[in-house]
Amino acid sequence: MDFNQRELMAVAGARELVDGEVVVVGLGLPQVSTQLAKMTHAPRITHLMEIGVIDSQPIHPPAGIADPRAWLNAKYFGSYVEVMGMILHRGLVDVGFLTGLEVDQYGNLNSTLVKTARGDRHINGSGGGNDVASLARRTIIIMRHEKRRLSKRVGYVTSPGFLEGERAREGVDLRGGGPSKVITDKAVLGFDDSTRKMKLISIHPRVSLDDLIDHTGFSLIIPERVETTPPPTKVQLRYIREVIDPHRWYTGDEVEAK
Repeated sequence: MDFNQRELMAVAGARELVDGEVVVVGLGLPQVSTQLAKMTHAPRITHLMEIGVIDSQPIHPPAGIADPRAWLNAKYFGSYVEVMGMILHRGLVDVGFLTGLEVDQYGNLNSTLVKTARGDRHINGSGGGNDVASLARRTIIIMRHEKRRLSKRVGYVTSPGFLEGERAREGVDLRGGGPSKVITDKAVLGFDDSTRKMKLISIHPRVSLDDLIDHTGFSLIIPERVETTPPPTKVQLRYIREVIDPHRWYTGDEVEAK
């Protein structure tokens, strides 16, 4: 079966999740990844939404996290304080999904401002992103792969990755483990264990290495042998298209996604 890059991103995110883990998830592709993992290889994942909803089973894509359609069949209805305070701040979250305006070579995220010729344009800010980046045992970043989005240095550190690299994160006593993967529409990226610089794990089908390099704002660590990201299986695509995102709100092609 054919597939698009957004479906591949969702599948790549699902593959990173392990059965039994506690995962903080927002809307969009992270939600698709988490639901897909629960329907396939990781049925015992605990799915948290930062507003306090735990293990919901929506049958219609919600318009936002405050949309009650996102809360259907939840095991627990709590509050922001319970999820972000009593669970995340106690060190009980294994994985947090994040995104932002830009990410740099050390996994630091900016979701606060865009620098333009007219000055800084302020956007949403952190929300719970800083808490998740600081305290989750690992984070997974999902975003589009563009040169302006993958920068050598972000314009503002909203959510910390490995800061300036090497042992900088440990030097400021952040309890969480930092970013483990960056999943884009061109590749799956990770981080070097020593320098903490971003490295190429696998490149997606139909994407060339030259194209990947041209759309990255810094020098990636590239292995001698470049792996190809495994394509989605028929079962994974069927779950995405028929059950999780039948209206193609999150996994449609570029025309549908706008």
